Amino acid sequence: MTTFIQAISGAPTTPHSSVFSYFIEGGPFWMALMTLLLVAIFAAAWKAPNWIKEIGLSAFCIGILGTLFGLTQMTGFLQGNADIAAGIIWGGFKVTLIPAIYGSLLLLVSLIVRLIQKPRI
Repeated sequence: MTTFIQAISGAPTTPHSSVFSYFIEGGPFWMALMTLLLVAIFAAAWKAPNWIKEIGLSAFCIGILGTLFGLTQMTGFLQGNADIAAGIIWGGFKVTLIPAIYGSLLLLVSLIVRLIQKPRI
């Protein structure tokens, strides 16, 4: 996972053109794991509706864990290179937040699916 190192390489920044670029920047391992949990949310909606909220909470926790690992990687790199511009540091911080945002969205999706499946009074 070299997303922070790619962010500080000095390459010109361009607007994100696809969801796939966010997927790669957020760390393929964490993002793939959370995408599997997204599939599990919809599978659970069909087979095991009681597990939907737990799967969403798992996705949220994995997103936070991915963000913490990204911050650890970022601070480890900054420890050895003290002369980095603030804009590059904030760019790396933005990249580390991608898994947490994705995990939060998956939790929101799981709660919406659970709300739709609740029996009506």
